[in-house]
Amino acid sequence: MSNIDNKTVSGFGYQWKTYKQDKLVEEEYDDIFEGYFKIFPFEKLNDDSVGFDLGCGSGRWAEGIAPKVGKLYCIDPSIDALNVAKNKLSHFNNVEFLNNGVDEIKLEDNSMDFGYSLGVLHHIPDTTKGIKNCVDKLKSGGFFLIYLYYSLDNKPFWYKALWKASNIVRMIISKMPNRLKLLVTKVIALLVYLPLARTSLLLEKLGLSVDNFPLSAYRDKSFYTMKTDSFDRFSTRLEHRFSKVEIHEMMGKAGLKDIVFNDAVPYWVAVGRK
Repeated sequence: MSNIDNKTVSGFGYQWKTYKQDKLVEEEYDDIFEGYFKIFPFEKLNDDSVGFDLGCGSGRWAEGIAPKVGKLYCIDPSIDALNVAKNKLSHFNNVEFLNNGVDEIKLEDNSMDFGYSLGVLHHIPDTTKGIKNCVDKLKSGGFFLIYLYYSLDNKPFWYKALWKASNIVRMIISKMPNRLKLLVTKVIALLVYLPLARTSLLLEKLGLSVDNFPLSAYRDKSFYTMKTDSFDRFSTRLEHRFSKVEIHEMMGKAGLKDIVFNDAVPYWVAVGRK
């Protein structure tokens, strides 16, 4: 059985055609990139390093990684997403594109120095198996960075209750046609993301903690990022969430050790060594 949900893949193809991430200013891109790659062992990369970006989407993360390595494989099951990535990364001569799902990666086992998959493997039927498929491609000593949606294991009960309510909304919106999804998620970005994010920014400037304030992670982000992530959050049909303990366990079962988590937003980003 294929470890892929075709309707989810189609939705992401539409997302990256719509939000190509070409409107992000450099400062915001650098800030978001740092959030995901803070624990990435860049010191182990050089001009001979070969690795992969599993679920590359628009190619936004590859744009920051490709200049630092010898070869980068951008892998995505959506041809629409790959076409966006190809256009974004056309000025690099060390990037190759593979139209593969996680269970059919056309790379040799034990051949990669590194790999990463950010915001992808929680959108497939079997996340544990997907992680193992990625780790199989690494050489001994190679490292893998992953970001998975978290189960709010570090949040209070009322925060989790709010999320459960929002998840009901997601299950409704995710079944809509793409154009209607786009419209509805833009409205959510305008009426929910924007006011909550800017309110948390104001509260922070007043010296208050906003760690548990809903959508505080967007307090310094652009409306473009809010629209992108609103669509990402509410239009996806298949989604799993995991605790920090569960993520550590899955990574260990896949053959990773020396696992390190970034204990800051976004939760949870982790890296391990094969």
